[in-house]
Amino acid sequence: MSDAVEKSADQSEDKLNVFARVGLFYRQVVNELKKVVWPTREMLTTYTSVVLVFVAFIIAVVSLIDAVLTKVVFWVFG
Repeated sequence: MSDAVEKSADQSEDKLNVFARVGLFYRQVVNELKKVVWPTREMLTTYTSVVLVFVAFIIAVVSLIDAVLTKVVFWVFG
């Protein structure tokens, strides 16, 4: 039954002109954005800090691996 409703909704949207479809699209976007639970400033600060620390850690690990592999390559190939 929901397929029939979706098909009829799709068909009615297909019959709309381009301006009506654009307007419908933006109304749907605004409606969906009203449902979004936005993070608080504290949550955003915490998440940003975690990401920056993780990126710094990964940079350190990759740099260490690169330095070790560089030494090994110079030792092997002189």
